[in-house]
Amino acid sequence: MSTKSVTKQHPGCKECSEQQYAEIANIIDLYKDREGSLIQVLHLAQEIYGYLPLDLQIFIADLMDIPLSVVSGVVTFYSFFSTKPRGRHTIRVCMGTACYVRGGKKIVESLKDKLGVDVGETTEDGKFTFEVARCIGACGLAPAMMIDDVVYKQMNVNKLNAILAKYDNE
Repeated sequence: MSTKSVTKQHPGCKECSEQQYAEIANIIDLYKDREGSLIQVLHLAQEIYGYLPLDLQIFIADLMDIPLSVVSGVVTFYSFFSTKPRGRHTIRVCMGTACYVRGGKKIVESLKDKLGVDVGETTEDGKFTFEVARCIGACGLAPAMMIDDVVYKQMNVNKLNAILAKYDNE
């Protein structure tokens, strides 16, 4: 599918990049006839585009010839899909039982203040997306927090500034 035909099909898309949509269209061509391929297509589309806005969901539904409600249902059901732009780094504070009782909530409240965002939001500068997790599997290190794939153990609010400073030059 050519880039020209992609933008002709969806001229209302204000956020889309023609090249990104062309890449996604090629992926859909490869997967659309395979049973159960929607999740794979969505993963790859999010990898290319960064997130899955409604216009992109409509595009995928149209090209895969499935209802938008099915695409949207999958996107909203699974936590690893995002409908909003995400930060370069993802901060996850564990709120499992061990982390919660050892101060996880204080860490969440402190990060809300320091980052100026609520849980589920991305900072204005696009540096961080802030989330909570039910459990990150580090109960013995509670309270724990992750930034991307790095786990920070035995967290307290006094450690936050130094940890966040590590990401200032990126």
